[in-house]
Parts: sequence; structure tokens; C-alpha cells
Amino acid sequence: MKWVAMTAAFCAAGICSTSFAQSSVTLYGIIDESIQYTHNTGGASNEIKLQSGQMSISQWGVRGTEDLGGGLNALFNLQNGFNLNNGKLNSGLLFGRKAYVGLGGHFGTVTVGRQQDTLQDFVLPVQGDYFLEYFTAPGDVDNADGSVRNSNAVKWTSPSWGGLQAAAMYGFGGVAGSVGSGQAYNAAITYARGPLTLAAGYSHADNGNATLSTRGTSSADSIFLSPVNDAYATASAINIARAGATYVIGSVTLGGYYSYSEYLADGHSTFQSAERYNNGSAFVVWQATPSLMFETGYNYLKSHGDSSATYQQVTLAADYSLSKRTDLYGTMSYGHASGSNGMGPAQAVISDAFVDGGKSTQELVIAGIRHRF
Repeated sequence: MKWVAMTAAFCAAGICSTSFAQSSVTLYGIIDESIQYTHNTGGASNEIKLQSGQMSISQWGVRGTEDLGGGLNALFNLQNGFNLNNGKLNSGLLFGRKAYVGLGGHFGTVTVGRQQDTLQDFVLPVQGDYFLEYFTAPGDVDNADGSVRNSNAVKWTSPSWGGLQAAAMYGFGGVAGSVGSGQAYNAAITYARGPLTLAAGYSHADNGNATLSTRGTSSADSIFLSPVNDAYATASAINIARAGATYVIGSVTLGGYYSYSEYLADGHSTFQSAERYNNGSAFVVWQATPSLMFETGYNYLKSHGDSSATYQQVTLAADYSLSKRTDLYGTMSYGHASGSNGMGPAQAVISDAFVDGGKSTQELVIAGIRHRF
């Protein structure tokens, strides 16, 4: 009786079909929990806490497809992010990570709604964070770890043409009387041949139109998450370019990526000239056994323009699979900052960890468990 009741409920909600061979709906998710030790955080000497979503954001979602015939299909994806320790939504949104619907066919796919940008689709897989964690720029100033999602967005992703694939997205700003205010757009391309994969992309996000008092209403989420770039939260626009590559040699994967991020001046008293970040990262992944993976990497971030600071970071991580769905992981990271930014002396921040800096050095040690369903 419970099965019948649940089936009726899903059908009433439109999540089932009379033809199961032509459509499918999948419930999926990740539960990620860890214990985290940080030395130097927010001015304090150390901190120990439970942290949800360290290696992968704790999430659940529903996705589905329907065969419309003639090579055409409908698709959708609704994905939620949550904090395992208190049950709260990460962003305050019911489906803050993904909420889109679209069509797919010989032309590729076209989707509309709230989505990750095209650089996350194509460039992320050649970055160190694709394998384990904390191998990207401090504070995620270049959105290399996907801190930003785009609302009100239309995205096209091409089919694969002999290993070559492209994608483009446009996010509507939704500001009456100013079409460009708050808009976001990006495009990326990837090419895979044998052991080599290359990828590159560019994104632009308008941060609002000050003359209409709409600054900060971009269709993209906020990227100002740490002392690395907090001083530039009033930037009129943000431009980011990223490119990277991986090369597989047996059980070893070599890779790296470069990014250029530009925070354009707001034209007011906050900051007068653009702040720019050049970031480079190199990493090595070793699949020691089918169950055991090691990764190490180095990241160098240099800012210049309105102010100047240098950030260096080294990380060692390991992952052990207990099964296809459950794994244990651990990471150790050290970060060092020198110079100054728009808020004063530069503060060390480990990648996009859930902790602020406070001093010129920071150490982060994490041990966790992750389960997929």
C-alpha cells in the first residue's frame, strides 16, 4: 500500500510516465561529513569543528529525461545543497545548486534556469579540484571551484565533434530599463585526444548598475567569500579567463591550470583602479590502487592593480574507496600570504575552505567520509 501511495503521489506531481521505457527519473545525492582542524582562522589561534560538504557539497536532487522521438528528448535537473550538521539550506534556496529544464538532440542541449557556468562544465575537469580538494586559488577568486551559480540563464552545450566540444551561456540581469545591468555570460571549449585533455573558457558578470541603485544584483551569485577579494565587492564587473590541461601516464595524471581574474573599479571611493589576479596551479594524481588515490599540488596567486598581494599554497590529499559509493578522505594544506590588499595586510586563506584567514599563514587538516546515492 505504501508503494502504491508513493507512486500515485509522484504521478500526481508529474514525475512519472505511463511509458517507463521512454522516460526516467532518478533521485541522487551526496552526503559529505568531516572533522576539520584549522590553525589561524579569523584571528584565532586554532579551530576544530565538524564541517559538512568538504570534499563534495552535501546535496540531493532529482533529474530525468523523456524521449520525445526523432532523436529529441526533454530533460530536467533539480539539485539542492544543504548543511548536514544543522539541516539548513546552503544558500537559502530550495534548489540553489541547479534548477533547469531543457531539450537535447543532434544540436546538443539547450537548458534554461539556474545553472553552473560553462567553465565548470569543461575547465573544472582539468583542474586539481576535479579529483580531490583544495587545489584552486585562495578564496576561489577565479570561481575555479564553482562558488558561483547563474540564475535566469540559458545555456547551449554542443555534441562532441571528434573530441571537441563547446558551450555558451547567457544570464539575464532582469533590471528594468538597463538590459546589461546584472547580466552574466560565459563560454568554454574542451578537446580530448588520447591521454591529453585541454580546456579553456571566459566569463563575465556585471555586478549591477550604480546609477539605478542595483549594484550587487547580478544574475550570478556573489564571489566575495574571503579576505582575498572582500575589498572589491563593489566592483562594477568581474571578468575571468581560465585554461588548463591534463595528461595521463598509466596510473599518474599530470595537470595544471592558469586563470586571470579582473575586478573592474566601481568608479567611486571604494577603489579607483581595477584589481587583477594571476593564478597558476600544478598537480599530480596517483591512482596507487583501484581503491587508493593520492594527490599533491601547488598554487600561486599574485594580485596587482588597486593593491598587491601574493598567496602560495601546497596541499596533499588522499582518498580511499570502501565501495563504489562510499569513501574516506583526508587533506593537509599550508598557505602563506605576503604584501597587502584593499583591506590591509594580506591574510592566508586555504583555497575556498569554510574558514577566513586572520594571519599571514594558515594550516588546514581534514578527515572525512563521503557517501553517494
